[in-house]
Amino acid sequence: MKVYDGHESEFISDTIFSIIGAFVLLFIMWFRVGFIGNNDKSNKDRDDKDLFKQPPPDDDCPICFVRLPNVHTGYRYRSCCGKVICCGCIHSPVYDSQGNKVDNQICPFCRTPTPDTEEESIEREKKRMEKDDPIAIYNKGMDYMEGSRGYPQDYNKALEYWHRAADLGYTKALCCIGCAYEGGDGVGRDDKKAKYYYEIAAMQGDTTARYNLGLRERRSGNKDRALKHHMIAVKGGDNDALKEIKEAYTYGIATKEDYTKALQAYQAYLGEIKSPQRDKAAAADEMYRYY
Repeated sequence: MKVYDGHESEFISDTIFSIIGAFVLLFIMWFRVGFIGNNDKSNKDRDDKDLFKQPPPDDDCPICFVRLPNVHTGYRYRSCCGKVICCGCIHSPVYDSQGNKVDNQICPFCRTPTPDTEEESIEREKKRMEKDDPIAIYNKGMDYMEGSRGYPQDYNKALEYWHRAADLGYTKALCCIGCAYEGGDGVGRDDKKAKYYYEIAAMQGDTTARYNLGLRERRSGNKDRALKHHMIAVKGGDNDALKEIKEAYTYGIATKEDYTKALQAYQAYLGEIKSPQRDKAAAADEMYRYY
């Protein structure tokens, strides 16, 4: 199982329910798993068609309008304006309206100064949470999961915030809920629920959830389904999925054609995210690495 590295942070050195929303999700899960069942082949075929459909790509950086990288060091969340900005634009010099270079320790989008302390960053995120910013809410869940930034470790509280973030449309929160059910963190271990949340997250474009689904299928001996999941994850920029396909090819599980397609898909992804200023940022500091 692969999990997220940590918060959607604006600090380079940092390392991620509503009750009504939870009941809605549980009802959907009951309906899908309990009511529909596994005996209706037409339903299964329809579900597979949705499950293995390539989701839309990640959003673009709001400044340079180049697709955001998949790797978490390739972008930063800004608690001042709630924007997710690529590493290239974060690292690049900032200019005023007269074209003069100014201190780049300000948000390149809204021009708010970068917080000097972690405490200030936390206060900003609290204000973003009041505005139902799903990333700020997700970060609070990560605080409780990790027991970091002055919060006690509390898996139940983490799940509460992740459910709230998921209700607001934040896909990574769905994947974290799936990881919690798979690992039994804050909830009883439940493979069916883990798979359910992974599938919802994967269909919305989360490559970590997609990668985990591939691992689950591989462990179950469903090699073709595992390959499908990992191929979709590769197209979304997941390098670990590419390594899985390479390993499958090495052991004769995947064909040379499969591995070639995976390599081509990953190169196509790189072509969409690469830019000179991102290359400069990555060359300046490993913490700006974006692929």
